[in-house]
Amino acid sequence: MEKLIIRGNKRLKGSVNVSGAKNSAVALIPATLIMKGIVVLDNVPNISDLREYFIILEQLGAKVEHINKHKIKIDTRYISDYRALSENVKRFRASYYLLGALLARSNKAIVGMPGGCNIGARPIDQHIKGFELLGAEVEVGDDYVFAKSNQITGNVVDFDVVSVGATINVMLSSVRCDGETILNNCAKEPHVVDVANFLNEMGANISGAGTDTIKIIGVKELKEYVEYSVVPDQIEAGTFMIAAVATQGDITVKKCNPEHMQVLIDEIEKMGAEVTVNLDEIRVVMNGRPKNIDIETLPYPGFPTDLQSQLGVSLSIALGEGSITESIWESRFGYTIELNKMGANISLVDKKAIFKGVDKLNGASVTATDLRAGAALIIAGIIADGETEISNLGHIDRGYEDIEEKFRNIGADIERVEKI
Repeated sequence: MEKLIIRGNKRLKGSVNVSGAKNSAVALIPATLIMKGIVVLDNVPNISDLREYFIILEQLGAKVEHINKHKIKIDTRYISDYRALSENVKRFRASYYLLGALLARSNKAIVGMPGGCNIGARPIDQHIKGFELLGAEVEVGDDYVFAKSNQITGNVVDFDVVSVGATINVMLSSVRCDGETILNNCAKEPHVVDVANFLNEMGANISGAGTDTIKIIGVKELKEYVEYSVVPDQIEAGTFMIAAVATQGDITVKKCNPEHMQVLIDEIEKMGAEVTVNLDEIRVVMNGRPKNIDIETLPYPGFPTDLQSQLGVSLSIALGEGSITESIWESRFGYTIELNKMGANISLVDKKAIFKGVDKLNGASVTATDLRAGAALIIAGIIADGETEISNLGHIDRGYEDIEEKFRNIGADIERVEKI
């Protein structure tokens, strides 16, 4: 087991290159199963969730070649299996995209129940609703989901709630449908758009991604060769922007898409940050202690739930009182218990965390309770007095590439060591 050691009280300054989007790549990789050919994906983040996915694809019969650290060649021509039941499937949440992809390829799929971060109930009922409306029979066992259909048939699917996972999964399953599928009340996140763009590059006929309604006209034939580059990671970009605010730093986030960051820009400007946008770069300068604000997480283009933990660190040391209302996932405030160990003053009332800003945090031994909480605790360790130890790094490695190296390059004193 490993842990991070952070010696704090540092002001971060410098530039960071953003990796490809984790939330996009975990859908693009299973999407390659829909076509029978070769896909070359560039700007692929080097993270543990994707390493698990490559193993799963090879178990299904695909050939996966690592051209370089961020470019992957996937050959799906000879896959005949539709069963993904290994332990690898159960180690991360996004393995459920195998259902939609294998349904589109083989008209049947058996996939183990997904794992991932422990941030409360994360049902797949909207995925199942969509599959059934498209003509699939779905059986849910104790540790698997089995879906089959003679032919996926186009239909209208009205999602009861906005769900990124369901939007993408049902879109995947509809690529080769008979007729036309209309998805209503869709998620609009950048990675939803990225997946639709990739599927269209493969030969799919999808329109409306990024709006409430997505239309998929089923196609019978797809291309045999596709090259595609993963969109920049909106959440990683936001993590470093927030780190600039928390550390009273000066960070330029490079290779990002500023259009995806507007809601965060608006909020950190309220906190006192100076933000400069230039093509694919965002510079955040924070002179002095931030001011507290009130936010609520919402589906895109609202404030991302995946950034609330990181912003919570800034609120914990900001002037005055602020709050975060979590409207997407329950049990996503586990990090506040860890911050309170470091001297923060955070209380929880239902779906709201109330932050009474303190002058400083103090180093402590803390645990990454989920992926984004891990990133938040790194920021907390950087601003704290003394030394902070963070354990349970598996969560962090699921979604951030070379995170300690990136923080070290902009002034953090951070190292990964074996836990004794």
